[in-house]
Amino acid sequence: MAEEMGRAYQSGFGNEFATEAAPGGLPVGQNSPQRHKLGLYAEQVSGSAFTTPRGQNRRSWMYRIRPSVVHEPYQPFAKQTLLRSGPFDEVPTPPNQMRWNPLPLPMEPTDFVEGITTVGGNGDPATQDGVGIHIYAANASMSTRIFYNADGEMLILPQQGGLRLATECGVLEVKPGMLAVVPRGIKFRVELLEAEARGYICENYGQPFRLPELGPIGANGLANSRDFLTPVAAFEDEEGEFEVVSKFLGRLWTSRYNHSPLDVVAWHGNYAPYMYDMARFNVINTVSFDHPDPSIFTVLTAPSVVSGTANVDFAIFPPRWLVAENTFRPPWFHRNMMNEFMGLIYGEYDAKAEGFLPGGASLHNCMSGHGPDAETFERATAAELQPRKVSDTLAFMFETRMVVRPTRYAMESKILQHEYYECWQGLKRKYTGGNL
Repeated sequence: MAEEMGRAYQSGFGNEFATEAAPGGLPVGQNSPQRHKLGLYAEQVSGSAFTTPRGQNRRSWMYRIRPSVVHEPYQPFAKQTLLRSGPFDEVPTPPNQMRWNPLPLPMEPTDFVEGITTVGGNGDPATQDGVGIHIYAANASMSTRIFYNADGEMLILPQQGGLRLATECGVLEVKPGMLAVVPRGIKFRVELLEAEARGYICENYGQPFRLPELGPIGANGLANSRDFLTPVAAFEDEEGEFEVVSKFLGRLWTSRYNHSPLDVVAWHGNYAPYMYDMARFNVINTVSFDHPDPSIFTVLTAPSVVSGTANVDFAIFPPRWLVAENTFRPPWFHRNMMNEFMGLIYGEYDAKAEGFLPGGASLHNCMSGHGPDAETFERATAAELQPRKVSDTLAFMFETRMVVRPTRYAMESKILQHEYYECWQGLKRKYTGGNL
């Protein structure tokens, strides 16, 4: 068990945890006793099919004050938001490189649910395949409103302002430079630790995120299992009027509860929220020549039905040493089968001289050429190569197998940088050989 920010957490990725906030909350020797000694209801939450192999099976048993069926029928969420879901077909998707300025912070009171703006995505939650990519901007905490997502798990990356996530399984506090993952269906409330908050969300419709295999790297490196933290049990025994908002098949729905649904007194299993401090990522890099593939920076991966091809990979580009000799050190010019959505938590990204701002984003879809801008290319090819520390930076990438289709907002908003293509137009002809 680890202690951080005044709260207790359990350490390890995908572990079988057992935690109780009141003595006797966890039954001994069985999951569902005839009568619970504290009068709690036993409820299993399954994040995978019952017959999924043991190594990938995800489920937790919760012991709660009231079962999850105690609520009024769900109705459509009345307020219009910029949250969108697959299939993403609002507007045609061009093959162009795209980049956006940071999403403006709201002027009116806006909580996490109302502050989610979808940039794009692929697939469809109905088929449990693909992703939704969002940016949230909020200036108000959720109070009696609770949210859960039946369409996918949510990888949340604060960029400005920390978040307190009060979940059915306990409390997580995440700040910029950290990530949190809330599994599909787990209810949670988002409270702001500062006056305003902004960040990124990858909504994964497919198989849950897991740690990537290390292959030739061996037993150590990248993200270590013990650095992932899961909350201990904490519950609310409160009656009153609560609103639960559900994302189900791409739409928001709302229901009234007469109690807080965050009333889980004890739980055990491996289906629970978790967080990770990305400063603990052990970067593996070249110590001889050439720039490595971005896959070497993968923190989490969600596999697809195609072997070796992720539904989505989450990679980061944190502080690290560059030592490669006789090498063009920034990312080379490239065109990919995979599709890359990038964001910047803080600092500067070493492949772009300007225009890529913290809170902003870029998208380079299938076979769309991209790479360093003209200024970065000239600087990198003329540099006297010495060991250099890339410091005070944290960029990330959602890399997904299907084309990311931007929303209408993303294509028509003022934050779209229509001049983005110009950053490469200064690349001049340098060929010195003769003609055939």
